[in-house]
Amino acid sequence: MTGYTQSLEDYLETLYVIGLEQKVVRVRDVAQALGVKMPSVVVAIKVLSEKGLVEQEKYGYIELTAEGERVGKEIYARHQMLLVFFHDILGLDKEVAEQDACRIEHYLSPEARDRVLKMVQFVQQCPGEEVMFLKKFRHFAETGERSECTGCCEFGPK
Repeated sequence: MTGYTQSLEDYLETLYVIGLEQKVVRVRDVAQALGVKMPSVVVAIKVLSEKGLVEQEKYGYIELTAEGERVGKEIYARHQMLLVFFHDILGLDKEVAEQDACRIEHYLSPEARDRVLKMVQFVQQCPGEEVMFLKKFRHFAETGERSECTGCCEFGPK
């Protein structure tokens, strides 16, 4: 959570991502990426400019300020982490995972964000090709049938 509205976060993230892919960012690029009309982008850019997050000369290219880039990068990282969690860990379809990541990224508490990030890191750092409990979870999620438990459900001493 950044303290900005969901809409402003979407604009910052979009500006950041377009900036990674292109040298310059134009109003029409942002409108196309977000599926909104150009006047909506102009209004959002004005608000972001007033908050010191972007700079734009009249009818010129849009640039994130250092603070705008920091916030945009943070939002993008949160989005990517959730995408990995939903797709790679929970096994959701890529499109569903993308949509859910976009919706949820705006509402996670810092504690939940950190915990999800730790889960993603934990799974990604497992030395085996596939984490066994994830394989069993995906089977359960798809079929409703629990495979034979071989100690995966046991927790150590409390």
